[in-house]
Amino acid sequence: MRQKVEFTSNGNTLSGLLETPETNVRFYALFAHCFTCGKDVAAASRISRALTAKGIAVLRFDFTGLGNSDGDFANTNFSSNIQDLVAAADFLRDNFDAPKLLVGHSLGGAAVLGVASKVAESAAVVTIGSPLNAAHVAHNFAAQIDDIQTSGRAEVNLGGRVFTIQKQFLEDINTHDTGHIRKLNKALLVMHSPVDDVVNIKEAEKIYQAALHPKSFVSLDNADHLLKNKNDSEYVAEVIAAWATRYVSIDRNTDLANINKHEVSQGNVLVEEKDHKFAQHVSTASHYWLADEPVKVGGSNSGPDPYEHLLAGLGACTSMTLRMYAQRKKLPITHIKVELSHTRNYQDDCNNCEQLNGLEAIVRNITYTGNLDEQQQKRFLEIADKCPVHKTLHNNVAVVSKLVS
Repeated sequence: MRQKVEFTSNGNTLSGLLETPETNVRFYALFAHCFTCGKDVAAASRISRALTAKGIAVLRFDFTGLGNSDGDFANTNFSSNIQDLVAAADFLRDNFDAPKLLVGHSLGGAAVLGVASKVAESAAVVTIGSPLNAAHVAHNFAAQIDDIQTSGRAEVNLGGRVFTIQKQFLEDINTHDTGHIRKLNKALLVMHSPVDDVVNIKEAEKIYQAALHPKSFVSLDNADHLLKNKNDSEYVAEVIAAWATRYVSIDRNTDLANINKHEVSQGNVLVEEKDHKFAQHVSTASHYWLADEPVKVGGSNSGPDPYEHLLAGLGACTSMTLRMYAQRKKLPITHIKVELSHTRNYQDDCNNCEQLNGLEAIVRNITYTGNLDEQQQKRFLEIADKCPVHKTLHNNVAVVSKLVS
């Protein structure tokens, strides 16, 4: 599922695209595109789609002054790219979950290496065809560097498009060293093609040597710098998805402390918005899961809907109560299954409408494996109606709502 998003960086509104899987999100990733490219460049689009197919949600966006984002590219530099990435990570953290995976293509790789320490939740970093440092991009306009130094700015042709490069850009890229790579303290995957004619594979070697373990290198064989071949982009995504799961925690109970900042008292349930649409964080003192609505009604289907939660509560209670009864009476029952459905138009096929008021009903089909005689079956069904949740649903339960400031 694709969702257009916007967020602010240094007073500029940046345009992004968040791609999420139709089912549960394993974790979120942040993608940084190549120098002067945009979020819709083929490599970024294909890698994001392929990662989403693996259950990884991906945010990609246009840096300031590029694509659909506000701002003047001439006033940007590598430092502002870092700030844009911090703003993107903040947006994910505030509205969804913080990115645990950072992926950068070309100069975007140098950028995610630079921002990794500022995104505490990130556990893994991937560079694709990336230089060791930002100063490497200067070779793209080497012929104009003297003019930029003399005049303060010059127009350069990059990939068939004209951009204005100012002297401050050159000064900025030369201020960034590579000491942060050794201090990364996160898993690193370096991917590079040996025939890359834009960023030489020696840059990948430099990155790899600068980093401490855990680190990995994957050769992209005959791929070009922009990964124009669809198969190359899909291969990159396949490798990233498989590699990242070794280092990125997707244990929801482990992540609970980061997702919910409140302690949940024993016996209480805390429900808190996840995406400010329908998805909800649901947690107890010792468990965590998601609630959501189906895609067809505007949700992302990341968890059961509210009525499914209601049915699950009744079904679990019914099965537990029947098991306790079977154990106490030593009944020869090896398995119990309860399937429930909820309907608001039960009157059409209701044989007991006066008792049920013909308005709304929960249908509970109980299946068991074992041998019970007719009298035992009748009693077994009666016991189902004695489960605590069943009794609660039939009581006049008062729901007291309070606004807590």
